[in-house]
Amino acid sequence: MPKPVKVGDEIEVEIESVGAKGDGIAKKDGFVIFVPGVQRGDTVKIRIAELKTSFAIGEKV
Repeated sequence: MPKPVKVGDEIEVEIESVGAKGDGIAKKDGFVIFVPGVQRGDTVKIRIAELKTSFAIGEKV
């Protein structure tokens, strides 16, 4: 199944929760995206910086 994002994509996401390491957690079509430096409930524009097998890492833009 193709991933719903690719490196370099800029999307707007809502931070649904915060992980154990303090990174925000968002989802795009069920695919997990970790975003450092955000809080639960934030809606932020991010750029996909890294893409792993089961998750991505985004940066605020």
